[in-house]
Amino acid sequence: MTKKVDKVVLAYSGGLDTSVILKWLIETYNCEVVAFAADIGQAEELDHIDEKARSTGAVNVYVDDLREDFVKDYVFPAFRANAIYEGQYLLGTSLARPLIAKRQMEIAELENADAVSHGATGKGNDQVRFELSYFAINPHIKIIAPWREWDLNSRTILMEFAKKHGIPVTATKKSPYSTDRNLLHISYEGGVLEDPWNEPPEDMYTLTTSPKDAPNEADIIEITFKQGDPVAINDHYLSPANLLGELNKVGGRHGIGRDDIVENRFVGMKSRGVYETPGGTILRSAHIGLESLTLDREVMHLRDSLIPRYSEMIYYGFWFAPERELLQKMIDDTQKNVNGVVRLELYKGNCRVIGLKSDDSLYNVDFATFEDDSVYKQFDAEGFIRLNALRLRIRKLMKAQG
Repeated sequence: MTKKVDKVVLAYSGGLDTSVILKWLIETYNCEVVAFAADIGQAEELDHIDEKARSTGAVNVYVDDLREDFVKDYVFPAFRANAIYEGQYLLGTSLARPLIAKRQMEIAELENADAVSHGATGKGNDQVRFELSYFAINPHIKIIAPWREWDLNSRTILMEFAKKHGIPVTATKKSPYSTDRNLLHISYEGGVLEDPWNEPPEDMYTLTTSPKDAPNEADIIEITFKQGDPVAINDHYLSPANLLGELNKVGGRHGIGRDDIVENRFVGMKSRGVYETPGGTILRSAHIGLESLTLDREVMHLRDSLIPRYSEMIYYGFWFAPERELLQKMIDDTQKNVNGVVRLELYKGNCRVIGLKSDDSLYNVDFATFEDDSVYKQFDAEGFIRLNALRLRIRKLMKAQG
């Protein structure tokens, strides 16, 4: 039985799927629909989205520029933690969903809506990320996930529905891939990529030049960090979104940030995805380099032991969960002295740290030198070693007696 709904806020892109969903919601639930489109750097045309949504039946439309919020409040906190899922994925889609859901819920409150809706399928991670975020913000919200309810299960059927209802859908050549793009990355799934043996075709890539075709001369750049966040490139201070955008350009030119991954989805299946994350790859390398100079050893090792768990929380959709918030506070506390400048070489798909400096550096050449020094007594190492070897010696002695 269809639930009683009066007004729905729909996460709307203006594409075929969400355009059909908008009309389907009105027909199925006899309700009002408010369309919400978020600009997070997806490079899609949003100029006429208001008109298109209204012509499809929306009673109101919100088109919000969330690029700065996305990078400052979601990307940078995760990168302060060096977050990475299963050792490869820099969480581009995972970090965007809670932001979209949060703004969607704010609009639902403004509009006095009793339900929200999204276009995620019943197979993927995004349905979980959206809906966990919705419930964390409003435990009583009604959620409509059309892909789990309707029988419009093919592109042909969706096109027929759109034509029948006069929905303006631009006739374009269908990409053979399912893609998601924002300021942090672009992802590709489906098509020939569903066979892990198939190499991704070169003409698929959008943000990055092939390393084979990248410039024959390296670019040397310097990134300035303050409390773990990047604030400037080559002494040119930029907003978070503009800084990441610039790194995407220079990194993409050198073919940096391509990853081909078979990952474990939260729902239980493995999936193959190809990602381009040029700016994020540069930022992570630079941040790890600066931490090697400024973080205490045991603090670093403890934080590093938590990276898999923290990254898993984000990937699974628990951005607004108390455990992620608790870890974030600890991680942010470690970043107070992560200040300084990192010099990097970008060349043929590689990003290499070639210089570090910081007023908060814990590196002391007087102790580390291989030359003559007067601050470290090398003889002291003998007692240190013998104490650490004590349990090993006892173990071997006991075995010999047995």
